[in-house]
Amino acid sequence: MSDVITFGEVMMRLTPPGRKKLLQTDQLDILYSGAEANVSCALAYWGRTAAHITSFPDNALGHAALANLRKMNVDVEHIAFTDGRLGLYFVEPGAINRATAITYDRLPSSFAGIDANTFNWDKILEGAKWFHWTGITPAISQGAADSLLAALKVARKKGVMVSADINYRSGLWKYGKTPAEILAPLVDLSQVVVAAESDTDSIFGIRGDGSGYASTAEAMKKRFSGMECMLASRRAAPSASHNSLSGVFWNGNLVFETKTHDIDNIIDRIGSGDAFISGFIFASLSGYTDQEKIDFAAASAVLKHSVEGDYNLVTEDEVWGLVEGNTGGRVKR
Repeated sequence: MSDVITFGEVMMRLTPPGRKKLLQTDQLDILYSGAEANVSCALAYWGRTAAHITSFPDNALGHAALANLRKMNVDVEHIAFTDGRLGLYFVEPGAINRATAITYDRLPSSFAGIDANTFNWDKILEGAKWFHWTGITPAISQGAADSLLAALKVARKKGVMVSADINYRSGLWKYGKTPAEILAPLVDLSQVVVAAESDTDSIFGIRGDGSGYASTAEAMKKRFSGMECMLASRRAAPSASHNSLSGVFWNGNLVFETKTHDIDNIIDRIGSGDAFISGFIFASLSGYTDQEKIDFAAASAVLKHSVEGDYNLVTEDEVWGLVEGNTGGRVKR
């Protein structure tokens, strides 16, 4: 039994050492990741019990991915082994004015072949406090979307808090359905929604009145009555090596914003959005105030830029240190 359940595909990440391009290297570093699994790994690292639900092929690659999650103290009891392959993605790290480039090689994956009957959601969600999903999962296949819808119906019946990061991946929606028609019933079963104004507009055609984040969130609430709050990270990226980031949170009534963090000499920005919602979930389960929730979420995302790989391996104390203004200029002894 775990506090937090996450659901989504896990892939092998292959990256040239240093900041080489693929055509320059004869070596690739192996890591594992998935947007939702990144959340479970961060929460487990902070001491929360977290389980990730996915499907792997029953071969050496699938078992290696399983072992990686287990190493991160994530509960893997309910992971299924089904036909298909382990998805891959290749990362060419960006630098200065060259953006990070990602190439996917993921279909037909084991996860894409799941359906609404693959997992026993009633058993999986027993005793859970939180369920997290992203817009990547229902974009992969109709079966993945059906499985997610089944999970959300059980979660709501059991009173489990549901968060949705509706990040849009245009290259994934290949099975004949539009994002809006698949995502709408899923978002309506979610109380916490991660979405920037550009997301709500591009997916649902929902815009505020231009007066600020609250107007967009209120427009979303009118469309999705189950939604209780909405949050987003805001990023400026003058170069691949230098960004800035802040957070905004509408709690159903008021808006809370963070300071803008300067992020220079970025090591790896992949997974920073997952670190953002991980921080929010952790802060919410820990009983923090609304301002503390969004401060902790934004600081978590900022610190993820200092960690290679997709998992956010920073401590709770390090996150609070950044919230309080410790930017890491001194050596900790």
